[in-house]
Amino acid sequence: MSDHISLPLALAAEQFAKLPGVGIKTAQRLAYHMLNLPEEEVCEFAENLVKARKSVKLCRCCQNFTERDICELCSDDNRRKDQICVVESPKDVSAFERAGGYEGLYHVLHGLLSPMDGVTAEELKIKELLARLGDVKEVIMATNPTVEGEATAMYIGRLIKPMGIKVTRLAYGLPAGSALEFADDVTLVKALENRSEL
Repeated sequence: MSDHISLPLALAAEQFAKLPGVGIKTAQRLAYHMLNLPEEEVCEFAENLVKARKSVKLCRCCQNFTERDICELCSDDNRRKDQICVVESPKDVSAFERAGGYEGLYHVLHGLLSPMDGVTAEELKIKELLARLGDVKEVIMATNPTVEGEATAMYIGRLIKPMGIKVTRLAYGLPAGSALEFADDVTLVKALENRSEL
């Protein structure tokens, strides 16, 4: 941080910079913004963060964030209990729910296999997934199409297939409304591989 910034402001900016996707300039803007708010709004902001951190825990079934032992999705009798969509993080569950159309259950891994970063299978919620596969007929691997996402999907698939459970992978390709000229090579290849008959 620059010498002309007061120490408390610099420390606040450093905390914002720890957030994913927040660079130092954005962190400084956020810190300045907080200092321009009335003190009671800053206190309310901080209290809500602390309250969320203390009250939110992992669902015993799917490992998603919840305030209860079992989240609303897992306890919903209208959801398909024979289908589990495996995702990397709770925000992925939110994305699927926002999109609609999926009526099964979820399982949140809280990360992806990444030996380079020291993330092994033991650090993910894989054993919790395997423990809940009793009546499941299909596991949908919905990890991102990255090297880590593909490796994680393949690893979990190899663990589940011997149980006689169908393991599927999300189809990847061109997003609706996009132009071919702007698509990257991997997206174009995946779009060709996952083409469907008209």
